Amino acid sequence: MKEAQLHAASKVPVLITGETGTGKELFAKAIHHSSSRATQTFTPVNMSALNATLFEAEFYGHTKGAFTGATQDRQGYLEITAGGTLFLDEIGSLPFELQGKLLRVLQEGEYFKLGNSRPQGADVRFIAATNVELDKLQESGLFRKDLFYRLCGAWLDLPPLRERKEDIVVLVEAFLRD
Repeated sequence: MKEAQLHAASKVPVLITGETGTGKELFAKAIHHSSSRATQTFTPVNMSALNATLFEAEFYGHTKGAFTGATQDRQGYLEITAGGTLFLDEIGSLPFELQGKLLRVLQEGEYFKLGNSRPQGADVRFIAATNVELDKLQESGLFRKDLFYRLCGAWLDLPPLRERKEDIVVLVEAFLRD
């Protein structure tokens, strides 16, 4: 996991690719726990579970009265994770229409909570993971090139575990701790 420490020293977003079951989330946690953000929150988000209706409320949060049923203020992932690491699992499944909203946060470092016209700063480190080939999704128009380049400050392609037998002990220890 020396590579995790190397990535932890940087502040750029990291894109982790690899087959299902290669330990992408564990590697993301290792980066987080080796970084200057280790004492802050690590928030994993399953991007395939988000739809257009939920995205803004889940990511940005909302103020009381922002929409029907918003009876109190609610923090979104960006606020909950302030100072920490936001892990975007299965980023390749994020619907195209939502990718621009995520891109804006990455580019500008700010967002608008629903019901609030003042921007809020987004102090999070982004680590994204996918088991699909994003370049093929880009070619077919399903994934934004500009989002790919923003997420890919550092790119790590994890080989399958069958090719990293030395990591088995590390992974078993991590599973036993959790």
